[in-house]
Amino acid sequence: MNETPLQLLDAPIVEAVLDIDCDMPLTMDIAALEESARAEYGEQYPKFQPQFMQELMFEAPAEGAAKVTKSSRGIQALQFLQEDGKQLVQVRAQGYSFNRLAPYGSLDDYLPEMERTWQLFTKIAQPVKIRTVRLRYINRLLLPLVAGRIELDEYLVHGPRLPSDAGLELTSFVHQHSAVEVGTGNQAHLVLAGQAPEQEKLPVIFDIQTFYTGDLEPSDWKGILSRVKSLRHLKNQVFRKSLTKKCLSLFQ
Repeated sequence: MNETPLQLLDAPIVEAVLDIDCDMPLTMDIAALEESARAEYGEQYPKFQPQFMQELMFEAPAEGAAKVTKSSRGIQALQFLQEDGKQLVQVRAQGYSFNRLAPYGSLDDYLPEMERTWQLFTKIAQPVKIRTVRLRYINRLLLPLVAGRIELDEYLVHGPRLPSDAGLELTSFVHQHSAVEVGTGNQAHLVLAGQAPEQEKLPVIFDIQTFYTGDLEPSDWKGILSRVKSLRHLKNQVFRKSLTKKCLSLFQ
């Protein structure tokens, strides 16, 4: 596959995430991995914080209010952050994650570190099989308002629509859809959501997830990398073709 370059001088990315979901050993206890994970990640990612999951069981009688009958709390993920908090690696009960917050360069900048930290993850957690590879990019588009108004069609190829001649004025919107890329099996999930105006700008969140579900071997980084690049290609195409030239020019 030939990757189509998408060069933006001021990319609107606020967070980029690589998730690799795995079948894990049945006997794995994520809390028991903390010591070895600290030893492997601690030098480059000195800040540590566990992520907990709370499970509640309710009983709903025919009459009266529902009540909690059972409560449990366990560690869901081990998070390791760099000193500035802009980059982190997660050892999750379901797999591995690499998060990068703004400022974000290019995926190519982070691929060596993704490979290094993934290899450490396989050493620590010993995943059995990869089931899903997912790239997620959360973009925050700051669209200019003119006298407090904006024509979204000037910036979004497929923006929100209201019934014509209904006397309605758009105040907020959330739009989402999912699709599969014929030929690769890659899937995409897109969300566009408007936020409250600020400083003569309309913030619009453009959340793009591209993912592939299928069997991959944890030891096959070459195969994983090929899939990641394929997902990036789809993400770039979705981003470029969802925004007008006028919108893309805001990030040049």
